[in-house]
Amino acid sequence: MQIKILKGNIVHAPKFGDLSILENGYIVLEDGKIKGLFQNLPEEYKKHEIEDYTDKLILQSFCDMHLHAPQYPMLGMGMDLPLLEWLNTYTFNNEAHFADEDFARETYTKLANEMISNGTTRCCAFSSLHLKATNILMDIFEKTGMTGYVGKVNMDRNSGDVLKETTEQSKKDTITWLDETSSKYEHIKPILTPRFTPSCTNELMEFLGKLAKERNLPIQSHLSENTSEVAWVRELHPDCKQYWESYDKYGLFNDKTIMAHCVHCDQRERDAMKSRGVWVAHCPDSNVNLISGTAPVRVMMNEGIKVTLGSDIAGGDQLAMYKVICSAIKASKVKRIETNWTTDFLTVAEAYYLGTTAGAKFFGAGDGFAVGDELHAIVVDDKDFPKPVRKLSVKESFERTLYLMKTSNIVSVYSAGRKVK
Repeated sequence: MQIKILKGNIVHAPKFGDLSILENGYIVLEDGKIKGLFQNLPEEYKKHEIEDYTDKLILQSFCDMHLHAPQYPMLGMGMDLPLLEWLNTYTFNNEAHFADEDFARETYTKLANEMISNGTTRCCAFSSLHLKATNILMDIFEKTGMTGYVGKVNMDRNSGDVLKETTEQSKKDTITWLDETSSKYEHIKPILTPRFTPSCTNELMEFLGKLAKERNLPIQSHLSENTSEVAWVRELHPDCKQYWESYDKYGLFNDKTIMAHCVHCDQRERDAMKSRGVWVAHCPDSNVNLISGTAPVRVMMNEGIKVTLGSDIAGGDQLAMYKVICSAIKASKVKRIETNWTTDFLTVAEAYYLGTTAGAKFFGAGDGFAVGDELHAIVVDDKDFPKPVRKLSVKESFERTLYLMKTSNIVSVYSAGRKVK
């Protein structure tokens, strides 16, 4: 048994809106799993070496619950375009380059290293439709220290001339990919990924629904992001009153499903999400950049819907999830203004929960730094921040850190009990 002990200002979010703080406390690990959090170190552990981060912050690492890995090269591009035009002008052309395995390997290596450096250790990632590039992404994520899911994108219609697959090829490649990767890695697993309803024929959606049930697989896609998209789905599926039903009728809308955006979900659609246990990946930067709207996060939380956060690069322009957390707070304040101050904005503690604990629960984790969970954490040194006029409390230092943190401030990263930075 390997004992590891970390000492520092521990801040985690066991419940939505609640912060648990241990000033210069201790986290004790046994074989990478949390044995306990202590204000004073028990006698039995005092003989073990301590990783001393006194006066530094030990925080939960971040979960990016929606990102498009092949869009990493196009960060910051096309930000003046709405969603559907952006996809056709930039996205599909960019993703087509991932047929080149060398390009995919170079790009995904840089992406994985940046994610770890910024303290993101768990993710749900879209690859492209390319089988080999998807395998490369999973391999690099595993070696770099990431934990989570990667999906080979399925799209057999409405993707232009440069990025497309036939229905039969999509089915064949998906089966091959699952057979090759389902038990290959310890920390990275496959997730079924119909890009979104307009890009998948009924035949392909039916195939994916059966596959999800047969192999007990999670699912990721998009829902009610943009009003033009919602209208398009209605045209493609006249038998469905609402967008969600285009997934539900094929068995792709359940408690293993995570849907990005959900900006324009009305009461009926939200009720369906709640009753089926569907998860939401709220992507505040992307929703603003692509002029989609502001998701009703507070309403969804109040109704008991499971909300998490995603960077949604490259619709979102920020890969670092601490920046996305701050964007979620700002977006919620815009929503409060839109609703004539009848909707509360997200507090720092609430947004931190969405960017950490909420996402971790999708992977089966407990509340905050829960005993028995593998450690996912970052250590932050704020010594280069502007000097305050008085000594700050740990809570004040934590809040300031979320807003001012840079990659260079993250001095250590732990993923699934492993020190990866």
